[in-house]
Amino acid sequence: MIAPRKKNEKSTSYKFIDLFAGIGGFHLAFHRLGAKCVFASEKEKYARWAYETNHKKISPGLFASPGLFNDDILKAKPADVPDHDILCAGFPCQPFSQAGHKRGFTESHEDRGNMFFIISRIIQAKRPKAFFLENVRHLENHDGGRTFSLIKKTLQEDLGYRIAYKIVRASDYGLPQHRPRIFIVGFRREDNYPMNFVFPEPKPLRFTMDEVWGGKCGKRVGFTLRVGGRSSSIKDRRNWDSYLVDGKVRQLGPEQGLKMMGFPQSFKLPASKTASMKLLGNSVAVDAVHAVAESMISHLNSYGKCSSLRINIRKGEFELVC
Repeated sequence: MIAPRKKNEKSTSYKFIDLFAGIGGFHLAFHRLGAKCVFASEKEKYARWAYETNHKKISPGLFASPGLFNDDILKAKPADVPDHDILCAGFPCQPFSQAGHKRGFTESHEDRGNMFFIISRIIQAKRPKAFFLENVRHLENHDGGRTFSLIKKTLQEDLGYRIAYKIVRASDYGLPQHRPRIFIVGFRREDNYPMNFVFPEPKPLRFTMDEVWGGKCGKRVGFTLRVGGRSSSIKDRRNWDSYLVDGKVRQLGPEQGLKMMGFPQSFKLPASKTASMKLLGNSVAVDAVHAVAESMISHLNSYGKCSSLRINIRKGEFELVC
């Protein structure tokens, strides 16, 4: 698992909010980097139970005041969301109406319940220094590419953020699971910081599926955990939760799922195996989020520490010297 902060490691003191929070993969990753969660929102009852059960000890203030652990983001007024430095959200992928595509951030009435625009309105009201959004890899091509085009336009042109995005796999950052997801990070343009954000270099696997199972599996990297379609035959092309271990077919359970997603084995999940696997399938890969979050915080920490700007007029390029 990701090592907790050392006692002498300086806290970042950054505040973050956790939207569409699930069981708190973003929370765990940013907390380990010294950031403080000041607002979270999750509607699903089992996810809310797991979130509070596992994060109440490390973020007691989040659950001490009414409204900070929100159960319906549609009922929260953007201006009432606490001030924060970083907005985190693993938001649902939804189509936009044609009117919304034409109007951009001034979305149509049909789009007002779209979860991306909920995020956009909070960004507009609170102007966080940065955001970290996560979605399925197919977001880029969703609705013929129109969805992602509008997302980029809204974030860059309407809200004024510099963004970077990349398809990231859990296996890129140590976890034995493919799980390709698009990560979108953004930084406030008014901070006048022209340096481009760079995603961290991939890291080797911390362990393989042999360690996940505690036996000979024969696969270094496992299938992506999903929400539905469990219990397919191991020979079925749709299979994702059955493995041949020490010559016997075994089905993934919460114990293996926690390891593959980067959660500690002490993490508590509902008693129902079905509910637990659904929560894990909807979560984020903690190690992947942690690696990118660490780079984001380093990027933020360099604000105001840059000494000069080199300009190459012939090439039209600039380089910030920090």
